[in-house]
Amino acid sequence: MDARFTDEQDEIRRTLRELLGKRCGPEELRAAVDTPAGHDPALWAILAEQLGLPGLALPETYGGVGCTATELALACEETGRILAPTPLLATAVLAAPLLLALGTDAQRAGLLPRIASGGLTAALAVPGPALATALALTGHDRHGAWAGGGRSGGVQARRAEGGWQLYGQVDQVLDGHSARLLVVAAHAGGFARSRVLLFLVGGDATGLTRVRQTALDATRPQGRIQLRHVPAELLGDETADALPALARLGDTAAACLAAEAVGAAGRVLERTVEYVGQREQFGRPVGSFQAVKHRLADVYVQVQAARSAAYYAAWAAAREEAAGGLALAQALEALRRVAAEGIQLHGGIGFTWEHEAHLYFKRAAGDELLFGPVHRLRAHAADAAHVFEEAGT
Repeated sequence: MDARFTDEQDEIRRTLRELLGKRCGPEELRAAVDTPAGHDPALWAILAEQLGLPGLALPETYGGVGCTATELALACEETGRILAPTPLLATAVLAAPLLLALGTDAQRAGLLPRIASGGLTAALAVPGPALATALALTGHDRHGAWAGGGRSGGVQARRAEGGWQLYGQVDQVLDGHSARLLVVAAHAGGFARSRVLLFLVGGDATGLTRVRQTALDATRPQGRIQLRHVPAELLGDETADALPALARLGDTAAACLAAEAVGAAGRVLERTVEYVGQREQFGRPVGSFQAVKHRLADVYVQVQAARSAAYYAAWAAAREEAAGGLALAQALEALRRVAAEGIQLHGGIGFTWEHEAHLYFKRAAGDELLFGPVHRLRAHAADAAHVFEEAGT
């Protein structure tokens, strides 16, 4: 393994950091999350036009840049540093890979170039609080019970004249209130033969109701979608197996999320070190006290370890090797701790809701609710590696 970044990868990171530094400060971030969409469409357009960010990991055939999951994860690290309010995670990390993996030739040709150009945003709708399960991050479900169906709720699909119709409700859909395209997981078939399929639903479809939810992490906007006999298009064909595709997506998504969390953790640590070097107590900087140095040193080691794990997971994802779940657990734990230390070491001002340290703490807590928790991510990774199995069993 060559752990060095290529010149192209370094250039992606440098250019993205410079652009976001100019266009997305704390004031711009708070203004964007307070809009109905929860993100800045103008910033998204710039990222698409100047950097091709939405299509970074899409083939050039469909208007993408042709990079791998590694470059996408590195981009997520930079957006995570400042909690950039964009649809990158929902569109480029969660939805686009499914369209590429399962879509028909016509679906790919019709949708992926629009995503790559930034003109089409998309969201993955998974019934119930089961996104981590659907992506096989916290457990395996060979039958897709998380999707509901029948009396257990979720979303049900049935054949209708000229296609399919969906009926049900999905909560906690990342960018679900604003995305122009929804990729909806639904149960199809009777109870005995029920299986999970993925469907495409336009944001303006008849019978579709969408409402933005109040989320713990305002920088990660979520929506509730209700489907009442909504016309839908099957993604791919009925032979396409959605569950393995979601599991493969899960590891790549975890690598991107880990990189994003590491970027956020690094930023909080930088700001905290800067602050304790300026704030004085008893006539000397707070950062000069040995106890503060020890706390920051411990956090620094944890962040660097998480960064190494995230980089390895990004490298492995491009080679279809599974390492994302464990890296995500380490990154989320590091972000949670460094954000908590940042709040503590900023003193009284750090405890006010207006301080940006709280945004990072909420990001750590919110991501654990969506994709964790950490102990389940680690337990599933241990099970997958057969760590606790006795020899010969």
